[in-house]
Amino acid sequence: LRTLVLGRRKIGEQEFAQWLKNYEQAQSSMTDRENALAKVAEALESQMDIVGATGIEDKLQVGVEETILRLRFAGIKLWVLTGDKLETARN
Repeated sequence: LRTLVLGRRKIGEQEFAQWLKNYEQAQSSMTDRENALAKVAEALESQMDIVGATGIEDKLQVGVEETILRLRFAGIKLWVLTGDKLETARN
């Protein structure tokens, strides 16, 4: 199940201006950009009011499982790439 929580909060112009400056610095960072962006996002994503949540279940399209099995039985090696965690990708 994939979940998405929706939240909101009001921020002042001064807080936003400082956040934007920090974001632009993180975005242009030549080292550890991903971590820098995560920290900037975390700073903004605090003290929020939850306004909703969604959940969807990812299922294989019709026939995909059968096709994968047939390829495996035919001796064809197949790799399926996923952006998911390793625990949920193994099967």
